[in-house]
Amino acid sequence: MGRRILNEALSKLVNAEKRGFATAQLQPISTVMASFLNIMKKRGYIKDFQVYDPQRVGKITVELQGRVNHCRVLTYRQDIKAHEIEKYRIRALPTRQWGYVVITTPNGVLDHEEAIQQNVGGQVIGYFY
Repeated sequence: MGRRILNEALSKLVNAEKRGFATAQLQPISTVMASFLNIMKKRGYIKDFQVYDPQRVGKITVELQGRVNHCRVLTYRQDIKAHEIEKYRIRALPTRQWGYVVITTPNGVLDHEEAIQQNVGGQVIGYFY
């Protein structure tokens, strides 16, 4: 259920980027979605996001920057070990220069660079470039 919500939210985000909108509204929300957007913000793919009323259904308003070309969430469970992250990144992303694979680990939700640096594996949530 949670990955379906994240997949719909990221497809709304990509569609808003393609249409040239300045903001996108995502609803319903989850904590994993906020973590995913936080990684996108830290890596410079979105400007900022605001979470409104997280106790109920809630919504997130995302300020777009125009850098997101594609976002994908894996709807199936993909376990990955720390030494296999680089192989998976090469297979999932179009080039070595840009894009990130997002992984949920025991240390929290991390992108592939942080997971390699901390030497932890986990489950692949998705990727963006």
